[in-house]
Amino acid sequence: MTPTTAKPPVLDVDALLADPHTRIVVCCGSGGVGKTTTAAALGLRAAEAGRRTVVLTIDPARRLAQSLGLTELDNTPRRVSDVDGEDAVKGELHAMMLDMKRTFDEVVLAHSDGKKAEEIFANPFYQAMSSTFSGTQEYMAMEKLGQLREANEWDLIIVDTPPSRSALDFLDAPQHLAKFLDGRMLRILLAPARVGGRGVFRIATGALSFFSRAMSKILGGELLGELSTFVSALDSMFGGFRQRADETYRLLQTPGTAFLVVAAPQPDAVREAAYFADRLVEENMPLAGLVLNRVDQVAAGDLTAEQAIAAAQQLEAAGESPTTAEVLRVHADLVALVNAQSRVAERFTASHPNVPVATVRTQPEDVHDLAGLRRVGAALAGE
Repeated sequence: MTPTTAKPPVLDVDALLADPHTRIVVCCGSGGVGKTTTAAALGLRAAEAGRRTVVLTIDPARRLAQSLGLTELDNTPRRVSDVDGEDAVKGELHAMMLDMKRTFDEVVLAHSDGKKAEEIFANPFYQAMSSTFSGTQEYMAMEKLGQLREANEWDLIIVDTPPSRSALDFLDAPQHLAKFLDGRMLRILLAPARVGGRGVFRIATGALSFFSRAMSKILGGELLGELSTFVSALDSMFGGFRQRADETYRLLQTPGTAFLVVAAPQPDAVREAAYFADRLVEENMPLAGLVLNRVDQVAAGDLTAEQAIAAAQQLEAAGESPTTAEVLRVHADLVALVNAQSRVAERFTASHPNVPVATVRTQPEDVHDLAGLRRVGAALAGE
């Protein structure tokens, strides 16, 4: 059970949360590793240490609301009332869940007059893009994070990201948006809109006319006109989209941001954690540490699996104490599991020896309330 590699540095969670220079903590990791619970526990611990904290979840699951004792979450921060702490240091905890369409609507309203906003909202292409377009959720996550930080109402913003590798897709949002804006198809559609709207599609000369006739056959004139109107309406906003996304991206690279990679001691989860860590280093994002969640332990650590099995076999051969023999076998299985988890964890620490690690032991029951979150928070802090 003793690791074969040097122990990694310990992640000081309390110091990270208490540091006034830490303004954003981003929790990323694969699905099913307790990432949402970790984000909520960090938020609660920070609030009870005296910081005004908001937890933003991009995960559409409702676990965060349930664990915080709220019936639901939406695009507006909701205060969690039952936050403890000494009177002198008691902070506040708020939570919210990203609504990408509502966030997109807010951006449109903020950067266009009422008439143009109504035209955009009524356009079928906008309705599709704001609800289902690939990458919209990640881009709007960047928008919402930027809004929260710009408002300067929070000491600490904790972001709970979607599962799997899409957890880092919001890092790519500015680049994806730039490719979309600079794409040949969009430029062709935007050019006629800039010089006359739908009427230009009736021009019968040049390459543009040829393109328009071809597109009209595919989409139909009315649909093509709606697409042109949509592109034209959003044209004045595209530069602002890219600028704000780039600003948020740079914000994520500052020392005031801390990324925590959350994993369970399972091969796939640790493999994903290594991917996240490498990607964060590539992007010059501040990697604060690894949270190794749901780690099992044994009470009688000096009793090896081999010794437990041998003792169980002796008892069974003598026909004595079958209950004790069964307990010994259960112990042997648990020791084997703990050893396997240790070997899996070492795959990460061996390739990332300087990344601090916080270990959270397996909880005796599912976390579904503030008391459970406090236990997780205490475990994160090494208590």
